[in-house]
Amino acid sequence: MSDSNAPVFIQDPDPDSLSSDVAGFGGLLVSTQIPTREDGSVELGDITAQSECTLRSLKASLERAGSSMDRVMHLTIYLTDMADRPAFNKVYQAHFSKPYPVRCAVGVADLAIEGMRVEVTALAAKGG
Repeated sequence: MSDSNAPVFIQDPDPDSLSSDVAGFGGLLVSTQIPTREDGSVELGDITAQSECTLRSLKASLERAGSSMDRVMHLTIYLTDMADRPAFNKVYQAHFSKPYPVRCAVGVADLAIEGMRVEVTALAAKGG
């Protein structure tokens, strides 16, 4: 007998990843993304390039899990420099529309990869 409320994990395509790409529970999905290009390499350019790459990665991850950007309910944005927030916001507005998801921007000293300036964690509804 399977438990329909048991957590479901969709493995990150990177075999060296230490976490799942998406975790789901009871119709909710959680995904954390960094500026990863389609080929698996990490974008370490300016904040605009990193933000664009991160949100494209989030979109792809959510779609693989049966959701979409318009089903994102909450987004936590981690920035190594809060001065980058306006540039991130410009990219964010190209990927989301009103009403925007609830969100929080957090300034952090460092992220997992040297030179990485942005990371996001999203809570989304599974597609219906």
